[in-house]
Amino acid sequence: MKELGKIQHGFFEDTILQNCGYRRNEVSCGPGFGVDVAVIDLPNGLAMATASDPLSLIPSLGLEESAWLSVYLMANDIATTGHSARYAQFVLNLPAHFSATDFKTYWNYIHLFCKDMQIAITGGHTGFIEGQNSTIAGGGTLTTIASKKDILISRNAESDNVLLVTKQCAISSSAILAMSFPETVKNKLGKEIYDQGCGLFYKTSSVNDALVAVGLEVYNSGITAMHDVTEGGVLGAIYELAIASGNGACIYNDRLPMGEAQEQICNLFSIDPRYCVGAGSMIIAVKRGFEKDVVNRLKQQNIDCAIVGELTTKEKGIKLIEDNKESNLLYSGKDPYWNAFFKAYQEGLK
Repeated sequence: MKELGKIQHGFFEDTILQNCGYRRNEVSCGPGFGVDVAVIDLPNGLAMATASDPLSLIPSLGLEESAWLSVYLMANDIATTGHSARYAQFVLNLPAHFSATDFKTYWNYIHLFCKDMQIAITGGHTGFIEGQNSTIAGGGTLTTIASKKDILISRNAESDNVLLVTKQCAISSSAILAMSFPETVKNKLGKEIYDQGCGLFYKTSSVNDALVAVGLEVYNSGITAMHDVTEGGVLGAIYELAIASGNGACIYNDRLPMGEAQEQICNLFSIDPRYCVGAGSMIIAVKRGFEKDVVNRLKQQNIDCAIVGELTTKEKGIKLIEDNKESNLLYSGKDPYWNAFFKAYQEGLK
């Protein structure tokens, strides 16, 4: 329980998953490891997909950037369904010293980002808490409604599906580290890498990746499932998708998309870019024969997409092919980004 970041898989399975209140028949997809959204069946063939996430308030980034993370990281979860979010609820537990002026600025950006995505803010709670010094300012929930047959969930990925990764590894972690410790990154890596790292920040949304990937018809896109990359990075997200869908996987390390800025920034802070927070990338499972169509749709919108492996049967396990050697993919549930960030902060890096 003392590990930073998300709780461990085993603790989630044993403590939370076994105690989720009353079981209702209309909940067709409830909580689970590697599951991005809950799906609740509605009349007339419709269903509601909903997802929750923490809200960010990171002074070293700024109010606009914190609001962006608060809205878009939640929106990434809903986008895994193949649809954009429609409704939002926000619960804000703000520091007592947070000024009214700063709150107005922060909230106005949340409003603008929601408006840009046509998301209606329908309610929530706002308060100021003594002793609140966390970079987490509360939590939010996004919801969408669509035809049930057109809602993708990670559990529906199939053996022999091809695995795609949009953009590159470690987008969000590299961006936040560069923006939080600018002097360190510029002095050690140079201004060009620093600028590239900062430039990654507004690529942390994978909403457009998902919507472009499915095209005009989710049901006929060939895509069976999507999973956005968060803690645990690209490799962690593929592992989660495989577990959620009851499959194995084979991933080729040399096909994982990596940017120069991410490699250098992650190396500076002694973290593996394949395993650290990577919001902005989307894992896509697609039926074999449809993968080039998906890649081409993304390419036409200037979104990079790499074919990195395939799902296999559960019995084959989850394998990483590296230097022509096959090994079991390591998954600890710990994201190295958190320790790297707070270690740099405690050491007074600027």
